[in-house]
Amino acid sequence: MTRVLVLYYSSYGHVRSLAEASAEGARSVAGTTVDIRRVPETVPQAIREAAGYAPDDTAEAKVSELPDYDAILFGTPTRFGNMAAQMKQFLDMAGGLWARNALVGKVGAVFTSTGSQHGGHEAAVLSTQVPLQHFGMLIAGLPYTFAAQMEKGTVLGGSPYGAGTIAGADGSLQPTEIDLAGARFQGRHVAEIARRLALSPADQREVA
Repeated sequence: MTRVLVLYYSSYGHVRSLAEASAEGARSVAGTTVDIRRVPETVPQAIREAAGYAPDDTAEAKVSELPDYDAILFGTPTRFGNMAAQMKQFLDMAGGLWARNALVGKVGAVFTSTGSQHGGHEAAVLSTQVPLQHFGMLIAGLPYTFAAQMEKGTVLGGSPYGAGTIAGADGSLQPTEIDLAGARFQGRHVAEIARRLALSPADQREVA
């Protein structure tokens, strides 16, 4: 059984929608179980309410649980071309996992949301991949076999580095069906890679 974790932080619900789509894609791979968790919030309740943050009842993740999974998809909004502080803080607490090589060889992937087409979503995905490589994870993106990312007739998030969506400067845009399809594709892609890595050499030849 392949275990996949979709781990995200979302302020206004855009990244949560992508996380749910990613989980749907991963679950479509036979023999895969998927959990969705969010990283702990660090913004005080009064500020969240004043800013109109979307409520989120998804269970919080624990750093100690990460080694239980064969693959982890990380979802984060873009903050000035970087990951959100909440995700960074969560990863910064994983030094003990790094010290004992607990995540080496596991599949990692990143998806994101940003305010505009050129608002740094590619930079956010790439910068988030850096600590994953320090953990020894194997990075999976959104390959061009997901041909819809070449669509020219609409505003799209995502890139070959990872799935994504454009929220708009005021957050009023919602993920398009292509954005969600990209997240599903990436979720399935990651689960398939993790499944193959978990197979014995003989079993890998059978599914090749």
